[in-house]
Amino acid sequence: MRWKNRPEGSNWGDFGEDDQIGRMNLITPARRLAAVREVTEGLAFSLSMPLDYPGGSDLVPSRRAPRIEATRRATGEYSYNFCFSCQNHSLFDITSDDAVTIWTQYSTQWDSLAHWGQEFDADGDGVAEPVYYNGWRAGEHVLGPDQPGGPFAKKLGMETLAETGAQGRGVMVDLNAIHGEAPAVVGYDGLMRALERQKTSVEPGDFLCLYTGWADLVLSMKKQPDFDRLKKSCAVLDGKDPALLNWITDSGLVAICADNLGVEAVNSAASAGGGDKHSFMPLHAHCLFKLGIFFGEIWNFSELGPWLREHQRSRFLLTAPPLRLPGLVGSPPMPVGTV
Repeated sequence: MRWKNRPEGSNWGDFGEDDQIGRMNLITPARRLAAVREVTEGLAFSLSMPLDYPGGSDLVPSRRAPRIEATRRATGEYSYNFCFSCQNHSLFDITSDDAVTIWTQYSTQWDSLAHWGQEFDADGDGVAEPVYYNGWRAGEHVLGPDQPGGPFAKKLGMETLAETGAQGRGVMVDLNAIHGEAPAVVGYDGLMRALERQKTSVEPGDFLCLYTGWADLVLSMKKQPDFDRLKKSCAVLDGKDPALLNWITDSGLVAICADNLGVEAVNSAASAGGGDKHSFMPLHAHCLFKLGIFFGEIWNFSELGPWLREHQRSRFLLTAPPLRLPGLVGSPPMPVGTV
């Protein structure tokens, strides 16, 4: 076995020694059928931002907007508006073909379980090593760019989620209806009040979806994002709230999908005090690293959220597979909510 110790409160090994999809194991055929039964109107909502949003690079400087280019034919011409009659006068066809360079977590995205790990003494030798969910090792199973074949997630890559179909029941929590554009850090009590307000609940196998209105603001900025305004707007979860973390553990939810940048409030390196080591994104550590709960970020609930509110509903069928490209640690999905 790869590890002797597992983090306190984790579920490492519960789904098998070689598991790579964590709580997605809870989506059984019965749970998927329950999700399908939420469809009564046959309406489908796109839950993706246009992938060239938010615009610029201020929000996360290491990420860039997609770059589209034309491919070239073997004879050197661009494969864009290419006219076959140039080579054969008996033909009248034209064709276009392109390629794209994409930063997989620039816009609407899934975080794979290889996106967030920690230094942890998994092998029990008294020395912490960098590991990911279920003890998969950085450098051995998740290769860095300086390693042969890297960068490449040999384990926990995004294709593991794609192969599940990434489909189940979404439960929308309408934090926008409560907080609007005002900044709010929502812990267990606030989330429970929101669920009670909507007369809904989260059950094992559900995708928890958070409509905060943050993506609505991004869309309104037309690829000219006001970073100062965005970082002070709308609700985020409080990853430092132990009661919230315990509820996430007990609820059986398989993913948290939010329309904001990182689901949770970001803590500074000095926030723990006393020089103690800590995670500056504790909800990421709790979900991705300990429990195998996937994160969706910068999703677009600007149409589905208000529709559910108007019709006093919260549940819907969610279909959201990522790209099935082996080795990715993040991917844009094309999520669809069906009601």
